[in-house]
Amino acid sequence: MNIRKMTITDYDKVYALWLSCKGMGLNDVDDSREGISRFLDRNPATCFVCENDISEIIGVIMAGSDGRRGYIYHTAVREDCRRQGVAAKLVDSVMVAFSDLGISKTALVVFERNKAGNDFWESMGFEKRTDIVYRNRALTNITRYDT
Repeated sequence: MNIRKMTITDYDKVYALWLSCKGMGLNDVDDSREGISRFLDRNPATCFVCENDISEIIGVIMAGSDGRRGYIYHTAVREDCRRQGVAAKLVDSVMVAFSDLGISKTALVVFERNKAGNDFWESMGFEKRTDIVYRNRALTNITRYDT
């Protein structure tokens, strides 16, 4: 298993992995090749893929920072490769990258219906916040794709 930084050349394989994962929330703007390219340009040190021994992408984690806090997005592991430590190694890679950038706190959003995802993040030490309300506002028409 090899963890390396994600590049835009990984996009097609990463997107296919996201589509294969139940519970992923994707949209046609932010998760387009152009949207992911912009994200990688802004966060070149904090996005990673995991490859197996035959160079297939079996896991991905995208993370970024506002210079103060770290944020994790779109973590996914191929279903037949789960429970082998792939996601934990990806998270560890992000935590080291954030630490190297001087980031001391990391947050993420998980759909409440995603029990496996919530169980995983809790096992990684991420606590559920009940004192905040997450809100967003689209600046353009966005089509969502929930798998």
